Formats: sequence, structure tokens, C-alpha cells
Amino acid sequence: MTNAKLQGKKIAILAADGVEEIELTSPRQAIEEAGGTCELISLKSGQIQSMKGDIEPQAKYSVDKTVAEANIADYAGLLLPGGTVNPDTLRMDKAAMQFVRDAYDRGLPIAAICHGPWSLSETGIAGGLKMTSWPSLKHELTLAGAEWVDEECVTDKGVVTSRNPDDLPAFNKKMIEEFAEGDHSSRRQ
Repeated sequence: MTNAKLQGKKIAILAADGVEEIELTSPRQAIEEAGGTCELISLKSGQIQSMKGDIEPQAKYSVDKTVAEANIADYAGLLLPGGTVNPDTLRMDKAAMQFVRDAYDRGLPIAAICHGPWSLSETGIAGGLKMTSWPSLKHELTLAGAEWVDEECVTDKGVVTSRNPDDLPAFNKKMIEEFAEGDHSSRRQ
């Protein structure tokens, strides 16, 4: 039985090859169980390869739209899963980073886990936010102007961040709450 917190809401999941599988599948399942729908957005059409710990290939997932085809206005939230390779690839793509920036500027809730917050520093979103991430991003996020903390799950101005797959239960719960709340524009001014 699903609850309907996200009924009628479509969530964009921005990911590329190398995405950490559990950080893609667990939040996606939580969104769907809350009544939402997901679209996997990537740099190219076809499929992306998920990984476990950056070294062990897992399943491949079909891309619903490329970044070039996707319109941020069609979505009620944005999920940025981690893995090291995935966000590093995404942050090198100007259109992908514009997609993330547009989501933030439109007031959409954003959920980023593990290395996913790399996109938030690359786009300038991290500045002024309290956030967490995989520990190796602490320096970069701090340089980008974030207040980095080592906590299970942090939410600031509709941006939810967590450190690693162990944090998924808390991350998923808070992500659903923020996606259900909707527009966070007033908190970002």
C-alpha cells in the first residue's frame, strides 16, 4: 500500500554511468511508494551503468530523457545520487549543471547524497547552505561557501544532503517531506 504524499508529482533523477546503484534505487523506490513518478535524466540516451563502490558493476538502467530533452519545469523535485564517477562526469557537462541550477532557481527541492553534492558546489548552490556529503567533499564544499557538518541528514532551504548509503533511511524520509512541501523559492531569497 502506498501513501499519496507525492501523488501527481514527477521527480527528475539526474545520473550518468557510474552512479552508486543503491543511491539510485532506494530513493527512487521511496518516491514511487509515496505516489510520485520518476524520470531518469542523463547525458545520453539508452542506458546507464550503475556500480557498487565504484568498482563492481551492477544493473543498467534505461534513461527516460537526455538533459537536452528534459525541461525542469516538468518536475517537482530533483534527486542527485552519488558514486564518484557519476557526479564527476555530470559536473563536467554544462547542460547538466544548468539543469541543476535551474531546479534550484525555480525553488524545486533537491536531494543529494554521498558525492551528489558535487553538482551543488559546481553550480554555486552550496554557498551559504548547511550541508553534508561523503567526507572527501568537505574541503570543496567548504571552499564553495557551505557550512559542512558530519551528520546523517541535513536540510537547508529545501536542499537535503546525506553522507553515504548507510544514511538512506533518514535521507529518503526527509527527501519525501521536502518533495511533498513543494516550492522552496521563498526560503532561497
